[in-house]
Amino acid sequence: MNINNIRHSLAHIMAAAVKELYPGVKFGVGPAIENGFYYDFALPSEVPLVSGTKKGLSLADLPKIEKKMKELIKKDLKFVKKEISKKEAKKIFKDQLYKLELIKKLPGKTVTTYQNGEFVDLCRGPHIKSTGEINLQTFKLTKTAGAYWKGDEKNPMLTRIYGVAFETRQELEKYLKTQIEAEKRDHRKLGQRLELFLLDEEIGAGLPVWLPKGAVIRKIIEDELYQKLSSQGYQWLYTPHIGNLNLWKKSGHWDFYKENLYSPIKIDEEQYLLKPMNCPFHVKVYNSKIRSYKNLPIKFAELGTVYRYEKSGVLHGLTRVRGFTQDDAHIICTSEQMAKEVEELVRYGLNMLKDFGFKEYNIYLSTRPEKYAGTLKGWEKATKTLKYVLGKLKLKYKIDAGGGVFYGPKIDIKIKDSLGREWQCTTIQFDFNLPDRFEMKYIDKKGKKQKPYMIHRALLGSLERFFGVLIEHYIGAFPFWLAPEQIWIIPVGSGHKKYAKQTSSQLAKNGFRCEIKDENETVSKKIREGELQKIPYILVVGDKEMAKKSVRVRERGKGDIGMMKLERFIDKIKKEIEEKK
Repeated sequence: MNINNIRHSLAHIMAAAVKELYPGVKFGVGPAIENGFYYDFALPSEVPLVSGTKKGLSLADLPKIEKKMKELIKKDLKFVKKEISKKEAKKIFKDQLYKLELIKKLPGKTVTTYQNGEFVDLCRGPHIKSTGEINLQTFKLTKTAGAYWKGDEKNPMLTRIYGVAFETRQELEKYLKTQIEAEKRDHRKLGQRLELFLLDEEIGAGLPVWLPKGAVIRKIIEDELYQKLSSQGYQWLYTPHIGNLNLWKKSGHWDFYKENLYSPIKIDEEQYLLKPMNCPFHVKVYNSKIRSYKNLPIKFAELGTVYRYEKSGVLHGLTRVRGFTQDDAHIICTSEQMAKEVEELVRYGLNMLKDFGFKEYNIYLSTRPEKYAGTLKGWEKATKTLKYVLGKLKLKYKIDAGGGVFYGPKIDIKIKDSLGREWQCTTIQFDFNLPDRFEMKYIDKKGKKQKPYMIHRALLGSLERFFGVLIEHYIGAFPFWLAPEQIWIIPVGSGHKKYAKQTSSQLAKNGFRCEIKDENETVSKKIREGELQKIPYILVVGDKEMAKKSVRVRERGKGDIGMMKLERFIDKIKKEIEEKK
């Protein structure tokens, strides 16, 4: 049995239940989604023609709806498909303004409906044969949310009810337990409690501010990228935050992605755009002088902050924002250099992710869509190169047939966090669009002009999103080398403050981030606060420690591991840094 058909059918059953419980409800749409389903409603107590609601459903209402759904399921109601004229459909849905809008915009003279008991919905299907096929213990309604009709903020806001569904009760229980664990790891809550980043509506939705502790981690990530990429032959660029609109018209981004870009700014009778991507700037740098085959490959890298207009309904902490910094790079090479460069990118990408603690991942290779830039020959060569490299490295991957963007095939590496959830990180993407539009050339061995191959690549994706994933992966308990505050030193009494400062100075000389906690509070309270702040090491110093030039070490997750000579402790944590434990 197809689980997506079950999920889709449950969306209809939920709509039927809501109709019985709330007569006069208006219906939006109700698809199957990953792990479940949802349906959008304009409830009778809401104002359906204006944005916003007077009153919406809450979690407390869901058990009542779920109970009604189970009553309907037990009746073993058939799903009956019909193809009817638009005229007839308008009569059936005469009181459903959202369905009428959909009918009007659907192509052709007929539409498809599905009837389940007394409930009729506009739908292409497919569905299960009858409600009797659904196990009552395999689904659950989980949450409500506001959702603009068709995702457009200019449209009315509807009430969206989400549910999850699986083939077995065990799968459902496992999923719900994972969600409880995910709630503990929510980077938005941890980010606030651990003072890592700030999101403030007065600053602007989707525009995060990195707080001092978060900024320390960001700097560590940036330094790691700078050091390793420089050793790989990358040249670093810094490009402006705005540029003339004509640049993105020429690149094609304005035509293809206009709805996801900020509105242009008028300056001196010219129109400028907040930078949505770094690529055109890098191409301009390449084209700023004549390039020879001897210069290739050229690798331009930039930690470039870009701005894209994401609808407010999809913004989510750091993982979906409007202003973010990409670890962006472009490799410009010859046909003969492609395989070597892609292999280096894949190897390096996996090693970098491993350094940050991500050892499990899935790899996807996206191939040519129906509409594409460049030549068929170029696409075939690039795709074969990607397959060749993955095969050579003996990496398992899945083909996403036709899933490539219009300008080239790509490899996506999606990491798995400690809960097994997938996150998009590394992307290696060929581009046949920009070399054509900007007429990129190099001089070959025979003195003739040739078009180079161009590869976009991002190893971590955006720093903001990657940071959000890191927070959830480690539940805020970052490994020692990444922790913004690595060591707290707690003097037992005022007579131990001098030794605490000497200890701190010695640690700082060795490059460690430490802080003396000498507030007028008990030692146990300071230790407890350090545990809540997820400090990797807490050193307590008193008379015994002073006499033996030692420290009493408390290690995160292990508690008191005993007294240790300071030199020995420094050797221990140096090793942790080297091994990136």
